[in-house]
Amino acid sequence: MTGNAPSSGPSAGSALDPAIAARLKRSADGLVPAIAQQYDTGEVLMLGWMDDEALHRTLTTGRCTYWSRSRREYWVKGDTSGHAQHVKSVALDCDGDTLLVKVDQVGPACHTGTRTCFDADTLPLGQ
Repeated sequence: MTGNAPSSGPSAGSALDPAIAARLKRSADGLVPAIAQQYDTGEVLMLGWMDDEALHRTLTTGRCTYWSRSRREYWVKGDTSGHAQHVKSVALDCDGDTLLVKVDQVGPACHTGTRTCFDADTLPLGQ
């Protein structure tokens, strides 16, 4: 699923509820980080980026839609891989600058084929 580039501030033409849009604190390129977490285990799966339109699509379709910064288009997790994220809840943090999307992950979440994007490179502590 593709679309226009996000704008700074609310996405032009987005149908996101204005009350929700007003609470978002976006980066300079109009994006908010979205952490995907497995709803029943608490496992952190990945970090993606959403603008107002991606968040609207996520809230209304029940499938995670992200903005690809490299491809400059929207993408629905699992549309090409089959590794879908079925949304259970979406929460905005206290500062309005990060989303927590609790999902039921089908298959691996990471593009490398691993369950999460955070299980391959644990950094040493106390160094």
